[in-house]
Amino acid sequence: MPNRTILDQEENELRDNILRMSDLTDKAIDRCIQSLRTQNIELARQVIADDQKINDLRYIVEEEAYKVLALQAPAARDMRKVVVAIHIAVELERMADHAAGIAKLCVELAKESPLKPLVDIPRMAEISREMLRDGITAYMDANTELAAIVVERDNEVDELDKQVYRELLTYMLQDARNINRATYLLWVSHNMERIADRITNICERVLFMVTGNVRQNEED
Repeated sequence: MPNRTILDQEENELRDNILRMSDLTDKAIDRCIQSLRTQNIELARQVIADDQKINDLRYIVEEEAYKVLALQAPAARDMRKVVVAIHIAVELERMADHAAGIAKLCVELAKESPLKPLVDIPRMAEISREMLRDGITAYMDANTELAAIVVERDNEVDELDKQVYRELLTYMLQDARNINRATYLLWVSHNMERIADRITNICERVLFMVTGNVRQNEED
């Protein structure tokens, strides 16, 4: 039987590192979009360089979690908390990879004049950051209602991604010289849409953590 005090301490340490990861990931998303809007190459390179910090934290969380599972042998909800921490760390690390991918695209886009004013992609980033903050709050508070709300918000980002695709396709059809910049922006939008998808994954893990139901969010 696990030592309750030690288990609580180790669970809190996992949560603290998840918070650190989410904060760094949120900053990465913010900075890569700032770089996109201002064509700031140095800011983009900072996002790319800082990605390693998030990678390192992911492995710290995994190592801590496996240690808890091996030495404390938690059961039921405690076990789910530890397992979900691993899942969330992986999703945050991948979200940061997407942000770094956007930053690399920003470096290329900064070599040419802007194709168009940016509206929908920054809005996608804004919604994604709101989703991330709410998703992590749902995790910290074991709040299934908030987690479910965040899952539904993914549709907002999906619709904006489709809108970006339609608009950029029009630009490419109008002038072949737009194809290169439009393609880069399509990849930016795709990466942002994937970030929102991964936040949805986090919230689905929160639902599992609380209920124990791995199919909690499946439609009937």
